[in-house]
This record gives sequence, structure tokens and C-alpha cells, in this order.
Amino acid sequence: MMITPFLFLSFLLLPVALSQLFRDVFIDCGANVKSTFNDLEWLPDNDYISAGTSKNITAPVLVPTLATVRTFPLQNNAFKKFCYEIPVDRTRKYLIRATYYYGGVNGNVNPPVFDQIVDGTLWSVVNTTDDYLRGDSSYYEGVFMPTGKNLSVCLAANTYTDSDPFISALEVVLLWDQLYNSTDFKAYSLSLVARHSFGYDGPVIAYPDDQFYRYWSPFGEDAFPQSSLPNLAVSGIWNLPPPKVFQTRLAKSQPEPLTLFWPPGPVASDNYSIALYFADDQTASGSSRTIDITINGVAYYNNLSVIPAGVVVFANPWPLSGITNLTLAPSPGSTVGPLINAGEVFHMLPTGGKTLPRDVIAMINLRKSFQNPPADWHGDPCLPSGYSWTGVTCSEGPRIRIITLNLTSIGLSGSISPSISRMTALNSILLGNNSLMGTIPDLSSLKGLEILHLENNQLGGTIHPSLGNLRNLRELFLQNNNLTGQVPSNLAQKPGLTLRYTPGNPFLHP
Repeated sequence: MMITPFLFLSFLLLPVALSQLFRDVFIDCGANVKSTFNDLEWLPDNDYISAGTSKNITAPVLVPTLATVRTFPLQNNAFKKFCYEIPVDRTRKYLIRATYYYGGVNGNVNPPVFDQIVDGTLWSVVNTTDDYLRGDSSYYEGVFMPTGKNLSVCLAANTYTDSDPFISALEVVLLWDQLYNSTDFKAYSLSLVARHSFGYDGPVIAYPDDQFYRYWSPFGEDAFPQSSLPNLAVSGIWNLPPPKVFQTRLAKSQPEPLTLFWPPGPVASDNYSIALYFADDQTASGSSRTIDITINGVAYYNNLSVIPAGVVVFANPWPLSGITNLTLAPSPGSTVGPLINAGEVFHMLPTGGKTLPRDVIAMINLRKSFQNPPADWHGDPCLPSGYSWTGVTCSEGPRIRIITLNLTSIGLSGSISPSISRMTALNSILLGNNSLMGTIPDLSSLKGLEILHLENNQLGGTIHPSLGNLRNLRELFLQNNNLTGQVPSNLAQKPGLTLRYTPGNPFLHP
């Protein structure tokens, strides 16, 4: 694999008006009022989600945003997702960070394990048990490109979930184009595995040191830390790491290898995006610092010349599995030892795709026309696979369509949006035994419709004759409504159709 170092002294392409259109959003989940912490305005979450319950954490917390959570009911909701929806620019990429602190809010000793989802992509399993037993919160961070005008961040119970899923805080930050631009975000998303400032042993480096609100954790114990000169001039290199990460480093004073087990802990066998950051603090006259980099014994980059202006070496995809051995060795002829200042590793997640937009828009309009739609009707209606909305069945393959709506006997009220006719892949609509009012929309565009159950509602108006022109229609149940007029003859005489319009409908005539 060819890996090319990138050296930038400055960027000419800077955002001008984007921050005015789509501002960064910091959500204090479960809170009822705005608050300010670390010079950031944290918003209550009720403008971004309608499901779940706000709860207070009774245990002492070190950070105000951990004092409340929003929980989501587990009972009868396995593999049902509950989603925050944040307005975004669908052409840009965003850093997302979800923070979790259990605080015993469900009454169990240990926190629940559950899934987190972004749009149609299954992001990861959320398991905060180890951190919680140490008294710490947990955070998950990734870089995603939205699939629509709203970005959805969702929680869902899985087979291991034993109490209500919860969330403490959610951050959505617009990133500049030049950050992480080696990744095709239409094909992949990035889930953070590790981000470290090497040789540093202080508190996590964050905003305002990092203008993009990233966390750079310390990594220096049991290694070879050295301080860099405070006047080291690093600015504008790829991904724009904060200058503070170049104030420390791990280094060897002699020309000998530096070996790190990094990222810490084992990783799943898969492809990763790796970026390593370097800056030299002016080696002595006549000396040079060049480095050969290997990962698990495989050459990553050779003869890297480290300069004061800074350089980053990156590769994606790069396969990793289990424990990772990162070795920095002096290149032949290098007179000083190797160094490293910072590094990032992301798991490359294949994007989950999206439901056909016309179906999504139709479902949103249908949700609006129902007065009490299912609580999980947010996010992508079909994706990820296995996490479709209540009552929704979808096709498989590259073109995801909605093929069945089954909302029988769930207490629906409101009306049936005419937009339902835009979901032209529907073969079954089952809305019986609810309290729906209004008229039956024109469904003539649903050429593949086979089953239409609208019985036991409060629907009025006439039966549209176009239903008789649906070639595949074989079941039409309309009994116990308030329909009027006459049953169209092309329905009454349609061969192979099971038609029911009585009892009920006293003003409907054969």
C-alpha cells in the first residue's frame, strides 16, 4: 500500500458562512433549561426528541451535564430505535460525541448494554460498565456525513439489554472540509478508537485548545516522554490538531527504535484509518531525524523526515487485528532517535445506506397526519437492518423501499396522509382496528398493492373507483367505518377480490 505524507503550512480554504447556517449543537440530555459549562451553551433536549423520560442522577457528578439523563423504555421495545434529530447540512461531515453516565438511574447495579445508531448506520454497542465501576463517564465519538436534512442519533435495546437505555449528553460539531478528507464519507463513517497526545500526562486536551471539540487523551506513562520547545511553530497541518499536542512527545534520545502498544487494548479484525503526527524542535546543526514506521511488522512509511512545521502520515484503510505494535525506528543515516507527538485511529464503518427519499418523505408526512404515531418513528424508517420503524417492513438490496405497513390495533388516531400513495412499492397496508378519521386517499399509484385493511375505524367519504383498477388487489376490508355513496362496480365485480364493507357503513350502498 502506498502511503503519502501530507505537509501543510497553511490552509487557504476556510469556512465563512457555514457556522451561521448550521451551528454546533451541545445537548444536555434530560435537562429542562439551558446551561453554560466550559464556555459552551448546553441546550435542553426537548427540541430534538419527543420519546423517552427525563431523569435526574442522584449520585454526585463532577460535570454538570452528567446530572440528568434521558432514558428509553425497554419493555416491548427490543430493536426499536429512539432518535435525536438535529438539523444539518447534508453535504458536510460532522463530529458526533455521545456521553453516558449511568448513575444507577434504572435501579440496577450495572448499566445496561445497548446499541447506538447514526442515520442508517449501526455505530456501535454502548457498554459503559467498566468505566462506571471506576466512577467515570463514557464517551463515543465518530465522524459521519448525514443522509438527509436531519442527522439522527439513536439508541436501541438489543438482546443483551436488561434495563432502559440512557444518554447523558450529545454533541454535533460541523467539521471543515479539510479534516479527515481522505475518507469517502458516502461509503464509510469513522468511529474513534484512540486519539492521544504522546508524552503528555495532564488532563484531556479539549476545547478551547482544540477548536473542533475533539478530546486528546494523555499517553506517556511507562514510555519515553520529552518536552518540545515552547516556540515550536506548527500550524495548518492536515486535520488541524491543536498546537498543544506538539508541546510534548515520546522520543528516544539515541538512534534506536521506539515501540508502543498503540492503540491501547485489542481491536476487532477490520479496516482502520490511522493518522500519526510529528514535529521536530530543530535538531542540532548537521543532524537529521528520519523515521521508518512499521505497524505489526508491516512497513507503514519509510524515511519520514520530521520538520519543525509538522507533518502527518495517514493511511486508510489499514487492516488491524488484536494488539497493535507501533514501531518507530531511525532510518539509515538518521543521527538522532525517533519521536512522535500525537495519533488517531478510527474504525472504518461501511455506511448503512438510506431508505429511498420519496418513501422517507411519505412516512414523515404520515407520521404528522397521525395524532399519536409510534414513539420510534424517527430516524431512517428501514435502516439499519433489523431496526425498522414499528409496523414497517422493507425490501432488501441496494434500493431500500417500504413494502408493508402493519399498524393494526395500536390505538392510532388522526388521518391517513395522501402521501401514502408515494410509497409505490407497498403491497400491504393494514390500519384496521384504530380510530382513524378523514377519507381514504387516492391509492391508484400503488400498482403492486395486494392487501388493504381499513376496517374498524371512523373513516368517511366515498370509496375511490380507482381501487378497482389495482390489478393485484385481493383483500379490501372496509367494514365498521362511516363510508358513504356506492360501492364502485369495478370493486364489487372484481374477480379474486375478498371485499368486506359490512357491518357498519350504514350510508354505503352496494
